[in-house]
Amino acid sequence: MSFLKHLHVAYRLQPICPIEGRFGARGQAEFPLRALQFKRGLLHEFQKGNTSKEQVHLHDLVQQLPKAIIIGVRKGGTRALLEMLNLHPAVVKASQEIHFFDNDENYAKGIEWYRKKMPFSYPQQITIEKSPAYFITEEVPERIYKMNSSIKLLIIVREPTTRAISDYTQVLEGKERKNKTYYKFEKLAIDPNTCEVNTKYKAVRTSIYTKHLERWLKYFPIEQFHIVDGDRLITEPLPELQLVEKFLNLPPRISQYNLYFNATRGFYCLRFNIIFNKCLAGSKGRIHPEVDPSVITKLRKFFHPFNQKFYQITGRTLNWP
Repeated sequence: MSFLKHLHVAYRLQPICPIEGRFGARGQAEFPLRALQFKRGLLHEFQKGNTSKEQVHLHDLVQQLPKAIIIGVRKGGTRALLEMLNLHPAVVKASQEIHFFDNDENYAKGIEWYRKKMPFSYPQQITIEKSPAYFITEEVPERIYKMNSSIKLLIIVREPTTRAISDYTQVLEGKERKNKTYYKFEKLAIDPNTCEVNTKYKAVRTSIYTKHLERWLKYFPIEQFHIVDGDRLITEPLPELQLVEKFLNLPPRISQYNLYFNATRGFYCLRFNIIFNKCLAGSKGRIHPEVDPSVITKLRKFFHPFNQKFYQITGRTLNWP
């Protein structure tokens, strides 16, 4: 099937539904979502080099600053969340982590450099990027505030001990690829001198979510944050995505049709239309090493008061032990 026929099929299958008052500028709220779906195909061809810049400019495509950012957390499910939100025809994602706000060298290049790292989109669409290091980097909240004080911020979290072990597992795999040895998780997470939780270990510090969030709240009100349950996104992705659609003031368009369980991978994969499906990279869902149960118990007891404060601040209670 030719590219034009592909676009025709995608265009014909999408129902007409206006974006309801989301984008503010005159006339933009009436832009039909099926047209956005059609133009996503054009964007895809442009990114592959099959469409000229002149054609893109003819269709009023722009590179715009993000209206929402997934700011963290590492190993919480940021990539899965970004890819799933990209199912929505009014959302365009930045494919790579930009690391603009957490990298001094990149930040010194200025906001225009950052904007030019964004994908081409229509003014009616929301551009979203994700860089999970943003959440834990001290300078980032102020820098994002200076760019856009009303931006919407997404934080996806997992049960803190599970997240810390996942963080360790990713680093361990990298060491093994380079034939390097690495400490066991227990030795890193527990201070051998005190036998208490080692808060100097980055994987532990990252999981103290409330400490990082409090720094962000010096610049942004809690209403500009949305907490995504990363554990639930794995097992029941649709309800979590529907909550994000509502937070972003998007008309509900992600449905169960767009998500199908891949028994081989053990994860949900994405269905954009009858032509195009996508699963996350094979590096996702690594098998965790066995960890001493007493260490897991100690970590969960350590995180518990921080978790309770996180629930209180965000207004969202999660089913963590």
